[in-house]
Amino acid sequence: MGSIARRTLLAATLAALVLPAAALPATAQEAAPAPPSRPNIVVFLADDMSYADIAPDGDRNARTPNLSRLAADGLAFDKAFAASPTCAPSRAAMLTGLMPARNGAEANHERPDPAIRKLPSYLQAQGYQVVAIGKVAHYKDASFYGFDYQAHDTFHDDASIPEAIKWLKERKDKRPLALFVGSNWPHVPWPGSTDGFDPKALSLPAKTVDTPETRQARAQYYAAVQRLDLELGDVLTATDEVLGKDTFLLFSSDQGTQWPFGKWNLYDAGIHVPLIVRWRGQVTPGSHTQAMVSWIDILPTLTEVAGGPPPTGIDGLSFAGALHPGSHFAGRQEIFATHNNDGDFNVYPARSVRTQRWKYILNLHPEYYFTTHTDQFAPLGGDAYFASWRRAAQADPSAARIVKAYYQRPAEELYDLEADPEETRNLADDATHARVLKDMRARLGNWRRLQGDDHPVKGKPHLNADPLPKDK
Repeated sequence: MGSIARRTLLAATLAALVLPAAALPATAQEAAPAPPSRPNIVVFLADDMSYADIAPDGDRNARTPNLSRLAADGLAFDKAFAASPTCAPSRAAMLTGLMPARNGAEANHERPDPAIRKLPSYLQAQGYQVVAIGKVAHYKDASFYGFDYQAHDTFHDDASIPEAIKWLKERKDKRPLALFVGSNWPHVPWPGSTDGFDPKALSLPAKTVDTPETRQARAQYYAAVQRLDLELGDVLTATDEVLGKDTFLLFSSDQGTQWPFGKWNLYDAGIHVPLIVRWRGQVTPGSHTQAMVSWIDILPTLTEVAGGPPPTGIDGLSFAGALHPGSHFAGRQEIFATHNNDGDFNVYPARSVRTQRWKYILNLHPEYYFTTHTDQFAPLGGDAYFASWRRAAQADPSAARIVKAYYQRPAEELYDLEADPEETRNLADDATHARVLKDMRARLGNWRRLQGDDHPVKGKPHLNADPLPKDK
C-alpha cells in the first residue's frame, strides 16, 4: 500500500472514530439490538507489575491473598499483554483501543490525538457515569480523556484508593457506574521497609545479578505489591457492599515491573500482565484461559459488557466472548507491542510480535545504548542496586554478560517461549530457526505498514560513545 493510500485509509478510519453517537444515522441506531441489563463496572489498575511477579499462579515470593481471592471468584487471562511497556502509551492504548502509532501517544508523557474518540465517550453514550480516581490515565491526563469526574491523579497519591471508596459510598447518581480506580503501587519509589520480606529468602528473576543490594530492592518491591493487594481487598469489599456482587470487575496492570528487562522492554517481563475478570453469574469461578488478549481489547470489551456493540475501525477486539461458560474464545493469533522512549532516559525504539510460542523483537537502533531510570536515576528506584551489578561485572563473567545484555541489544531477537519462557537464549542467528525468523519478521513488517508506524523517534539517544555511569 502506497503512502498516499495509507494516509487516506487512516484518515477515513479516524473520521469514523470521532463521529459522535448522536451523529450516527437513525437506521444504524434503530438496527442496534436492545441492550441487556447494564451492569455496574469497576476497573482496578495496578502500576508496573508483571504477570510473573504475583501469586496465585506467578511468583511464590508474593503475598497477595486478595488477588488470590479475586482469581478464585473469576476468570484469569493468563496471556494478557500491554500494548506498550510504558505508562502513558499503555494507558492511551487502553483508553482509545488504538495502538500507539495510530493514537499518537508513542512516547511516555504523550497524549493521543484529541480528535480520537475515547473510552469514557463510548460508555457515556450508553448511559453510564464514567469516573476515574487515582492513576487511570497518565496522572493529570485523566481530564483530557473526558471522564465525568476524576480525582487524586497526581504522582503516588496514597489517598487515591481510600478516597475512591469514600466517593463510592457517598455517590447519589442513579446511572449505571463505570468506575476506574488506579493504584500507584507497585510503581517506584518502593517502601523504605521490606514489610517483613526476608531479602535472603527471595528467589530472583532470570537475568538478575544476585547482590545484597539487589535482594534488598526486590524485597522492597514485594512490600509494594503487598500494599497493592491490600488496596485491592478494600475495593473488592466496597464494591460488594455498595454496587452488589454481580458487578463486572476487571483487574490488570499497565505494564511490567520496573526491573531490568521489565518495564520499558518488549520482553514478556515488560508486556505480559495479569488480567482477571470477576462477574458473578457470568464467568466460571476459578477458571483460566490461554487465549491471548491485548490492552487495546479492553475498550471494545467494556462497551459490549455495557450492552452495546463493540466499536469498529479500532485495533481492539472484544474478548467478551470468553466470559461465558462453555465458550470457545480463540483470542488473538498475534500480539504486537511497541516502545519508543521515556524522555531522554530511555530512547530505544523497538517493536515486537508474539505468538503462543515465538517472540520476535526488532530493535530499530541497535547502535544505541539501552538505558532507563533503573541504571541512571536513583531517586526513582534505580542505580542504587544496578550500580552493584556493574561492580559485580568487573570480576564476574556471568554478571558481565547480564549487564552487557542490558545495555547493548542486537538488531533482531527471537525466542522460543515454550523452551525458554524467560527469554534468555536469542535464536535469531540460529540457522535452525531461519524460517521462523523470516515469518515473524514478515508479520511485524506487514503490521507496521498497516499501522503507519514510521514516525520519527523523539529524545536524545545514548550512543555507544557515551560514557556509562562511573562506579566506585
